[in-house]
Amino acid sequence: MKHIDVIIVGGGPIGIACGLEAKKKGLDYCIIEKGTITNSLYNYPINMQFFSSSEKLEIDNIPFISNEAKPKRNEALEYYRRIVTSNDLNINLFEKVSSVSKKQDTFYVKTDKEEYTALYIIIATGFYDLPNTIDVPGENLPKVSHYYKDPHFFAKQKLAVIGASNSAVDAALECYRKGAEVTMLVRGPEIGRRVKYWVKPDIENRIEEGNIKAFYNVTIKEILPNKINIETLDGEFSIENDYVLALTGYKPNFDFLKKIGIKLSDDQKLYPQYNEDTMETNIENLYLAGVICGGMDTHVWFIENSRIHAKTIFKSITKK
Repeated sequence: MKHIDVIIVGGGPIGIACGLEAKKKGLDYCIIEKGTITNSLYNYPINMQFFSSSEKLEIDNIPFISNEAKPKRNEALEYYRRIVTSNDLNINLFEKVSSVSKKQDTFYVKTDKEEYTALYIIIATGFYDLPNTIDVPGENLPKVSHYYKDPHFFAKQKLAVIGASNSAVDAALECYRKGAEVTMLVRGPEIGRRVKYWVKPDIENRIEEGNIKAFYNVTIKEILPNKINIETLDGEFSIENDYVLALTGYKPNFDFLKKIGIKLSDDQKLYPQYNEDTMETNIENLYLAGVICGGMDTHVWFIENSRIHAKTIFKSITKK
């Protein structure tokens, strides 16, 4: 069993920021990441462009230079990878944390590769790994995916995109332009209001001209191998279909937080309990960082406004 003073769970941008702070403070630390460096960003769509400008995605005042004002996925991957390698951060990749428990003043951490003890724990696991399911018959069919990577796969196919947020709109537009027959199935009465301002007119125009079909106020009844049964305000009917992208958002791993003992709010938001001045949870010496702090409100915290969490946490730790 290895002892490390500070264990950071999650190797995304905020986990990396915490690693940089730990190193600057001269602390014994380790980042444990279940996938590759910035695993969530790696699994974003290949052509994805960030809403934020590059300087807002910078950590530790390390310049992020991109070809356009708003960088793309491949540029972000390069930026964060270079930070990890050039700063020789202590990071264990492809190692999944299975449990965190505490006895007296010591944390016990188990992974699929090792067991550790630690004095401090920082949870920076984000929310992208668990999709919000729609819980209908057929959702587990091979034709259904909650993640979108590359539009080429869907060329000449009848594709249903469930959702109306940025990810759904980007997928619909890209796949349409690669030759897919795209139908958007939207739960509400319109395309999401938080869709990127330079993209929203594009999707609305493609729908208006009929190149992308859209149904609003939709309830998905059942997904079948060659069709989808839906209900709208006009009644129930079927749509011929080859593939489904159910891009209905993602959520933090609440079960993991609850097993550790972190308290969550009683409402549907499931906000984790923490001190905003220190980021310390109801468990002494266990901290939260990044978007996981927002519970189900995954649009509240982003890289740009949660970068400060790293400095806040290590200010608290060094005081102790």
